[in-house]
Amino acid sequence: MRPLLVGLPLLLALSGCSSDQPMINTSQSLVMESAVLSAGIITDEPDISERDGQQRAATVLFNQQEKPVTVNYRFYWYDDKGLEIRPFERPRTVVVPAHAKVEIASQLGNLTASKVRLYLYL
Repeated sequence: MRPLLVGLPLLLALSGCSSDQPMINTSQSLVMESAVLSAGIITDEPDISERDGQQRAATVLFNQQEKPVTVNYRFYWYDDKGLEIRPFERPRTVVVPAHAKVEIASQLGNLTASKVRLYLYL
């Protein structure tokens, strides 16, 4: 009975690996390192819209501090199945002035893109 109890957690863990679900949780559309929040930057999840026949994701970064903050960011695009769409975007940098806001955006010509994730870091 003891080998069965020891093997059961392993079996349950392995059964989770053989799923048809994507390994990336694409429902999380905003990933922000804690240092970004500590630096006084706040934002909302990116909104997706269509512009000029392309998918566009955008959000506004707000700086609550007395000094400008340099923020690095990257948008990741996914299709309905959760697969990342290529070509991958390169990371970008923006300076958010003190007590100001800046819009950041990404535009993609692949209309199969249905989800986006924004990653913010310093």
